[in-house]
Amino acid sequence: MPAEVHNGAPAAPVTELLKGIVNDVGELVRQEVRFARKEITSDLRKTSAATTYLAIGGAVVLVGTILLAHTLALLLQWAAPHLPLWGCYGIVSLLMLAVGGAVAYAGYAKFQTFTPIPDKTIATIQENVSGVPQPLGMTSGDRR
Repeated sequence: MPAEVHNGAPAAPVTELLKGIVNDVGELVRQEVRFARKEITSDLRKTSAATTYLAIGGAVVLVGTILLAHTLALLLQWAAPHLPLWGCYGIVSLLMLAVGGAVAYAGYAKFQTFTPIPDKTIATIQENVSGVPQPLGMTSGDRR
């Protein structure tokens, strides 16, 4: 018969082990929630800063564009006196719309580079929860 090895500590009952596992899982979930809050706060700060700069820059660009459009229309009328003034404004307006559309698309693409959803936290929680044993008779789709 093999000799039993005891280190002097009594073996922990299964219920104590399960309580320890449940407590550890609870602590892990609390830590993930704290991490998610920090990640969301960080993303909201980035969004707020980007929106503020975008609004201020947009206002300044709007004033500058209006003045530039007037200047270009008058310059075009000076360069081509046979064009009526309204035609010069029409040509300049179409050019400004094309440039404005391109810049607006670039801003939209910039906002698509990040999301306010805490992707890293969600992935970590999914990894952690997938390793938790399910109670008897319950499948992963039964969680509420």
